[in-house]
Amino acid sequence: MSDQSDQALDPEDRKLITLARSARARNTVPEGAAVRDETGRTYVAGSVELASLQLSALRTAVAMAVASGAKSLEAAAVVTESELIPAEDLSAVHDLAGQATTVLLAGPDGALRATVASA
Repeated sequence: MSDQSDQALDPEDRKLITLARSARARNTVPEGAAVRDETGRTYVAGSVELASLQLSALRTAVAMAVASGAKSLEAAAVVTESELIPAEDLSAVHDLAGQATTVLLAGPDGALRATVASA
């Protein structure tokens, strides 16, 4: 995990954080996520909390990308109060994208906290 300033963010990566933040706020859920596939399409999701199904926002966004035919991911972002991205979430990104994919971790205010490789 490494720190990265907001100024160094690519505009497309900033867009992922904005989309994830919007999903979190719109759905009043603990976290929001957005992923960008190899064609530039984005998939946005919030965490899912049902009696029979619990999914993080990032795993939900990855599942949406897979269900829509994505072959790989270029980047992902998670907006949450948590200081870490769970290993299960990083594994989901890695399964579709490989190690080179960056996952951005941002706070509820949209401030970038860290970048993490999807290993």
